Amino acid sequence: MRWNMKMKSVLWACAWLLLAPLAHASDTPNLDKINERGVLRVGMSTFVPWAMRDKQGDLIGFEIDVAKRLAADSGWQVEFIPTAWDGIIPALLANKFDVIIGGMTITPERSKSVLFSVPYSHSGIQIAVNRSRMPDVKTHQDLNSRRVKIAARRGATTVAVAREYFPKARILQFDDEMQAFQEVLNGNADAVISASPKPEYETLAYPDILYLPFAERLDQGNEAVAMRLGETDIQAFLNQWIQARTDDGWLKARYEYWFASKDWQSQMAQ
Repeated sequence: MRWNMKMKSVLWACAWLLLAPLAHASDTPNLDKINERGVLRVGMSTFVPWAMRDKQGDLIGFEIDVAKRLAADSGWQVEFIPTAWDGIIPALLANKFDVIIGGMTITPERSKSVLFSVPYSHSGIQIAVNRSRMPDVKTHQDLNSRRVKIAARRGATTVAVAREYFPKARILQFDDEMQAFQEVLNGNADAVISASPKPEYETLAYPDILYLPFAERLDQGNEAVAMRLGETDIQAFLNQWIQARTDDGWLKARYEYWFASKDWQSQMAQ
């Protein structure tokens, strides 16, 4: 009995010696790994004006500015990894990149899978309606019908908001934001739901086709950087950076440039 106990102790000790280096490696702060690499890998998805291509094919947008400034302030290079929105959290969990900086709204469901920083922007969700298909929408109930088709980007918070406000409507989901808007512009859907200011911009661009039926936004969002659960070292670092860029007014100025002006539209690829 004693011999068995001694053997068990020896085996446990050997196992610990073998596993200790692996445990230590996995416990290495992920912020240290980014510092060693010197490159911040950012998962994102194209979504006007958060991230899109300019006439030269380069990425521009609010999120691109945020990621570039974060990397510059931290002494890193930045690598953008475009990813389909509905697969962006699984890609993060599979270590395809370090963080998501892509206009991701904090939600209780997402918080089960990822860790969020403090918010760095506060957007909202609005809906634009096709004039010829539904010319007289005045209340939410006007869109809450099985006959109504609402276009949205697949995997986005807007899908959940649409289902909350218009549970009877048919939600058509598209991989790209522009596909969703094009479906409504082409007259194949009644409305499109999206984060502001996209609906506002599109109604100004196509006033004969689209209009905003509601003065107030359907939902208020809090966007934050997402990372893997347990990466509290990265979270603390990002929270400090966001607070600093909030205090000096940089985040507010960049948000107003991309969301409250059209100065950037001439840069966009058609």
